[in-house]
Amino acid sequence: MTADPSAPAPGGLGDRGALGELTGFRVGVTAHRRATDFIAALERRGAQVVHAPALMISPVAEDTRVVEDTRALLAHRPGIVVVTTAYGLRRWFEAADAAGLGEDLRDAFRAARVLTRGAKARGQVLSLELEDAEASEDGRTSSVVDRLLAEGVAGARVAVQLHGVADELQLERLVSAGAQVDTVAPYRWLSADDGERLPALIRDACERRLDVLTFTAAPAVDSLFSTAQELGRYEDLVDALRTDVTAAAVGPVCAEPLREAGVAPLVPERFRLGALVRAVCTHAVEERALVVPTRHGTLRLMSTGAALAGGFVPLSDAQVAVLRALAERPGAVVSRGLLLSAVPGLETEHALEMVISRLRRILPAPLVATVIKRGYRLEV
Repeated sequence: MTADPSAPAPGGLGDRGALGELTGFRVGVTAHRRATDFIAALERRGAQVVHAPALMISPVAEDTRVVEDTRALLAHRPGIVVVTTAYGLRRWFEAADAAGLGEDLRDAFRAARVLTRGAKARGQVLSLELEDAEASEDGRTSSVVDRLLAEGVAGARVAVQLHGVADELQLERLVSAGAQVDTVAPYRWLSADDGERLPALIRDACERRLDVLTFTAAPAVDSLFSTAQELGRYEDLVDALRTDVTAAAVGPVCAEPLREAGVAPLVPERFRLGALVRAVCTHAVEERALVVPTRHGTLRLMSTGAALAGGFVPLSDAQVAVLRALAERPGAVVSRGLLLSAVPGLETEHALEMVISRLRRILPAPLVATVIKRGYRLEV
C-alpha cells in the first residue's frame, strides 16, 4: 500500500502553547549510551527524532579482558596513567572492585602521574578520591601524548585507558618514543544495529529528510560511514552532510572522522550532551527555518511543518516541498512543472492539485493562490 504523499507527518504539534525550539525539525540520533536522556531532551523541545544506534558498549560482565589487563598493569606498576574517558574510568574501577583488585588499582593510581583527556575525566578521577590529575585543554588524546613526548618518556611505563577502540596512532607514538605501554579497555564498541534502522537513517539523510544528524562518539561516525559504504550510499551521505543536513558532534574527538570526510560539523563549546542539545536548538532556529513575512503574519517553514498565526501545523513531506518551492519565491508565480520537480515521486498535475488542495485546507490562512494557466504563488 502506497502512503498518501500529502498526509500529515506524525509527531506534529497543533497549538502554540506546546511549540518548542525544535518544533518542526527532524533530528537523527546515533547514540546508544544515554540515548534515552538525549532523545527526551530533544523531544521536550519539540523535535521529531529518528533514532538508529550505530554502536553499543559491551557489558562489563561479558568482558573479562579488562580484569586480565588490570592484573598485568598492577604487576608492571606504571609511572604514568592516561585516562581518556570518565565513563571508562568508572567502569574500570567497577570491574576492578568486582574482581577484588579495586584497592590495588587505587594504590597504583596514587603512585603514578595521572593525565586525563579532558575535564570530565579529571572530575571522575577526583570523584574516586584519587589524587588530582592533569587535564588536556582541548579534549584530545593526542594533546596528552604531545605533552608526554615533549617531556620525554624513554624507558617509562605508561598505562593508557582506551575508550572503545584503540587509538593506534597515539599508542605507536608513545612506543616509538621509548615508552613501555600497557592498555586497558574497560568497554568495547559492538554493533547495535538491527539491520534496518541504520540503513533507514542513512536513507533519510541522503534524501535530506533530516535537519541535523547527531553523533556522541567517533566510532559511531565510522560505523555509519561503513554501513553507508556497504549500501552504496557513502558518497550520497557525505554530500548530504556537506550541504543540506547538519552533522553535530559532541566534541572534537567525535568530530574528527567527520572532518576527515570533508564535513564541517557543529560542535558545542562545552563537550557535553546538554551543550549539544543547546547547540542544535540554536542552529535549527537560526539556520534551518525558512522565514517569510506575509499579510497573515510571519510564515516559518521547517522540515515537518509550518508555524503561522501563533500555531504549528504538521505537514507531509510533499506539502513541505511544495510550500517551500513557493516560499522561496514569495509573491512570484511558480509553474506546475517546477512544483512537480520539487517533490520526488509526484508525477502528475492531478497529484500536485491534491497536495495543494490539502495544503490549503490545513493551513490557518489562505497562503496559496492559483494563477490560472500559469501556476501558483505564495500570497505575501
